[in-house]
Amino acid sequence: MADLNIPSLNMNSDKYIFKKKLSLRRKTKRRLFTESALMFILSLLLVYVNYLIPNKNLLLQNVPATFNKSFELMIELFSNVFEIFLIIFIFISSIAALILLIGSFYRIFRIANRKTRQISYK
Repeated sequence: MADLNIPSLNMNSDKYIFKKKLSLRRKTKRRLFTESALMFILSLLLVYVNYLIPNKNLLLQNVPATFNKSFELMIELFSNVFEIFLIIFIFISSIAALILLIGSFYRIFRIANRKTRQISYK
């Protein structure tokens, strides 16, 4: 029992717990330049795409009305959700009843046409 070495959990303090996992290498100037060039090209592409959108002012002016219409449609949808679930239940229960009805007729048909064997024991 004396040979058992249990590691001490309190060897390192909490402030140094992630120090070894951090990358301390600095990025090279070439890599920094390529990253900044890529960011610049991407920003120019986004500005160009925004420039191509027609009627930006009209779209920005109609934002409150658009939000109002969308909220009204969502309220109407949630008010009709009970009817939607009721229709789904009607369809599913009709299909289940049809399957059960066909299954019961099939069992009755098999029972009626069963050939019973008369086994005589002597």
